[in-house]
Amino acid sequence: MQNIINGLPIAAVILLLAVGFAFLVKGADFFVEGSSSIAKKLKVPPIIIGLTIVAMGTSLPETAVSVTASLVQNNELAVSNVVGSNIFNLMFVIGVCSILTPIMVQKATVVRDIPLSLGCALFLLVLGISGLGDKTGMTLGHADGVIFLIVFAGYIFTMVRSAMKARAAGQKVEIEGVEECNNMKELSYGKSILFLIVGAAAIAFGGDLTVDTASRIAIELGMSQTLVGLTIVSIGTSLPELVTSVVAARKNEVDMAVGNAVGSNIFNILMVLGISSAISPVALIRENIIDIVLLMVFSVMVWIFAGTRKKIERKEGIIMVVVYLVYCAYIIAR
Repeated sequence: MQNIINGLPIAAVILLLAVGFAFLVKGADFFVEGSSSIAKKLKVPPIIIGLTIVAMGTSLPETAVSVTASLVQNNELAVSNVVGSNIFNLMFVIGVCSILTPIMVQKATVVRDIPLSLGCALFLLVLGISGLGDKTGMTLGHADGVIFLIVFAGYIFTMVRSAMKARAAGQKVEIEGVEECNNMKELSYGKSILFLIVGAAAIAFGGDLTVDTASRIAIELGMSQTLVGLTIVSIGTSLPELVTSVVAARKNEVDMAVGNAVGSNIFNILMVLGISSAISPVALIRENIIDIVLLMVFSVMVWIFAGTRKKIERKEGIIMVVVYLVYCAYIIAR
């Protein structure tokens, strides 16, 4: 596919990039709907489906792009896609929503989720620099990927156990993925399997197309793969979250916006980079380290905003969006 894309005019390549994003997003939707329906037929509790299959579905586009990039040794794109998506979710998505309407922040998000997200970024920094799970530094090796996935499994187990206890105590469970799961229709086995196969194929094709077109755009415009990953690719794979959040904000239904964005960031680091580096070692460069540190700084900023009055107000949202735009200017200029 790369040879075909290299022979196309840049306008056609940009159009194909948009097509790649569309395949990723719709493929993730089909895959989640099919697998969730099968799980329901197997009598898996909706809480578990919501906290696993549905919640992971938001990170499937990033997974496809980063895994494909690592397989073709495009390591800069593999890491920058995840870090860029996390920064976009944290600063721009939450910022825009809070400008439209102030966002109330749940206590669990301030006490548990944001610190955990910050810890995941720090964990990524330590493993990437130290070579703890690998024999060389500045590389996420196979062992690092396994460590990420073990931590991710522990995180999912803890979330499921916490949700099950809350439900047993008669408390309302408000965690990413659970509400979406409850609203999903149950499909027949045949249709569920078809959705599963079509979704998986669309994700694979979309990931391949996105990586190839992004690489061509980087070469054509003289941009680094890191810059393309931090901007074009990361924003493209995160657009569904932005659209969903903006629609919810217009309806004044954004109580879980911060928790959802932070949860997605945890999934991106532990699951996406875990799978990518477990399959093929991912090398880090100096710019990756800088961006991970900035991600941690932004996480602390959101933590402070969320923890002061248990809500993020319009003026804080404006600050977040402005800081994100300054960050974009910085990475373009460096």
